[in-house]
Amino acid sequence: MARCTAPSRGHRSSSAAANCPACGGRSRGYSSGYGSYSPPSYSSSWSSGSSRSSGGGGSGGSARPRWSRAGSSVVYTPAEVTTLTPFRESVEKRAPQPELRDVFLCHAWDDRQGAAKELHDLLESLGVSVWFSEKDVVLGSPLLREIDRGLARSRVGIVLVTPALLQRLRGEGIADKELSVLLARDLLVPIVHKTTYDDLREVSPMLASRSGLSTAENAMADVAAKLAELVAT
Repeated sequence: MARCTAPSRGHRSSSAAANCPACGGRSRGYSSGYGSYSPPSYSSSWSSGSSRSSGGGGSGGSARPRWSRAGSSVVYTPAEVTTLTPFRESVEKRAPQPELRDVFLCHAWDDRQGAAKELHDLLESLGVSVWFSEKDVVLGSPLLREIDRGLARSRVGIVLVTPALLQRLRGEGIADKELSVLLARDLLVPIVHKTTYDDLREVSPMLASRSGLSTAENAMADVAAKLAELVAT
């Protein structure tokens, strides 16, 4: 049996390995004393032109609507961008009018000094002009007529859905009339506060079918900031 000459002569070159009586027949393709080796091929699901997440991302992500100002710190979910986009398009299409308000605030009478006033004050502090019955209905003037005028002169209507509003809607009072007009105009953003869409659905399935914002997911200040960007011109 032929002996390998590697211990005495070495196999540092291909010719040395070829001249070895034991290894000469295996020298073609020889690359090292440990046999041939091909590095594994690694494939990646990432590429420079793609990403697992996008601006319209999945659940739990964030997105920036086209109307959000550069440098804005307001954070939206993809669902909120989808919800608010039609309202933004309506705002952009509506021609400027004298005395046009940015927002009509529909609320329950019981909330006029509570949640409704808080939302009104936050919006006003952000430069949003708000039709608010507490300051826009003159004592002694026909309430329904003033409400009708306010609705006609507002870019977007928002309804503050609270337990008090649900109670008022069951009684078919003034809030119910305001809501009917807003629903007909298809310019209504529900703001659900201290209640749920399930509770709303029991009272007004039509309003509950509209997507909006919720203070269970956003602080009232964040809701106001999103509305302010929505109606900014």
